[in-house]
Amino acid sequence: MIGRTTVYYTTFMSPLCGITLVGNKAGLIHLHLQTGEGKKEFSIAGHWVRDDKFFIEAASQINDFCAGSRTFFKLKLNPQGTEFQKRVWEALRTIPYGETRSYKQVAEKIGNKNAGRAVGMANSKNPIPLIIPCHRVVGANGALTGFAHGLTIKQKLIELERGVMAAE
Repeated sequence: MIGRTTVYYTTFMSPLCGITLVGNKAGLIHLHLQTGEGKKEFSIAGHWVRDDKFFIEAASQINDFCAGSRTFFKLKLNPQGTEFQKRVWEALRTIPYGETRSYKQVAEKIGNKNAGRAVGMANSKNPIPLIIPCHRVVGANGALTGFAHGLTIKQKLIELERGVMAAE
């Protein structure tokens, strides 16, 4: 539980990979991409309650996004983190679908041009990837760098948003 609120979870298969969602009445808390890659460790807590119906709308929007038919999400979010992390995550949500930004550009967006590494750390702690689109952040030279769920899925997400996968 977060506070005294019941925390719910579900798991489902999206067009890209398996996904676990965790949330409560205040909104979505976690979205875990089950890629089998990366350094993100995740486990379902014993006190969470499985409730697939609680996440019907979220799962539908995520499936639409992964299928290439949705470019934005309209969901209540409740990410847990520091104030700095939350500022970074909010800045990530302003990166347009199909575009990327460098860590430095995100740092400039939050008002601290020297915080590129700290932005990278906040990205790695992002509890709601896809919806908080940390996959849209790349190195200054455009190279794919770090993604907690693995670079393979990061590449797929960028290609999906650029329409590359649909054209294949």
